[in-house]
Amino acid sequence: MSESKTRPLARCSRAATIVAFLLVACSRSAAATDVVARVGGADVTSDELRTYVETLGAQEQAAVAKDPALLAQVVRAYLARQAVLKEARAKKWDQAPAVKAQLDRVRDQALTELYLQSVSRPPDAYPSAAEVQAVYDANRASFAVPRQLRVAQVFVAAGKGADKQAEEKARTRIGELRKRLAQKGADFAAIARAESDEKEAARRGGEIGWLSEEQMVPGIRSTVVNLAKDVVSEPIRLDDGWHVVKVLETRPASTRSLAEVRDAIAAQLRAERAKANRQAYLSKLLEQSPPAINELALSKVLTKAR
Repeated sequence: MSESKTRPLARCSRAATIVAFLLVACSRSAAATDVVARVGGADVTSDELRTYVETLGAQEQAAVAKDPALLAQVVRAYLARQAVLKEARAKKWDQAPAVKAQLDRVRDQALTELYLQSVSRPPDAYPSAAEVQAVYDANRASFAVPRQLRVAQVFVAAGKGADKQAEEKARTRIGELRKRLAQKGADFAAIARAESDEKEAARRGGEIGWLSEEQMVPGIRSTVVNLAKDVVSEPIRLDDGWHVVKVLETRPASTRSLAEVRDAIAAQLRAERAKANRQAYLSKLLEQSPPAINELALSKVLTKAR
């Protein structure tokens, strides 16, 4: 079969799983009616799964877009729920009076919320560039980024309360490691991988990552903030053991640019405007149709509820 006659699914499956292909690689070329999965004898189309992914929160969508494995988990969970739904319908579970009443309440709540969102949504042009700029200028201090340091460490465990022999053994060991690290051409990352007792960081050559001064424990901070790049500290004793720290890189304090925070500011302004619009709409609605509450009857409801 020629490449031009190969179905889109066949082309994409060479490089990705069927699920990842469906929602990422071939979302534009696959027809909406393509059957890409089957669960409990029911077909699931590419359009159906794309619609489901679009209902996820913004953070979830961003996460699954970056991680095909996570995307596959999300879709498998969806397929499992579809299997449960099919079984529930086959047993007419949704027709049971109590279940039907609950479903009606859920539907009413969802319809109410969707409608409120529609009448509260700010205009597409809001906020303007000038409005975003004004918020940025008024809150520039909140966009300050403190000085950061990328640090690595070699750690020897020796918890407080250890017996004298264990403490002396840890002290001797950290002293020997410090001597090795002080030698010309010493490979800090290699020594950390081989010797550090903090195994997760050890796998990264002892690297902890970028930290602001405020994120460091006081015992480490007081030493590291004055440490020059590529200089190895003297052993630092904390409650958990001994630390020898190296500053790999530094970033000076700065202020995030408008370009970096524009989308976040716009999203916040839209959320605030939507909240205000919602409250205004509800207030107006209640003014037009003032509620009347029978306080006596209400008190009886509360009594029965107890």
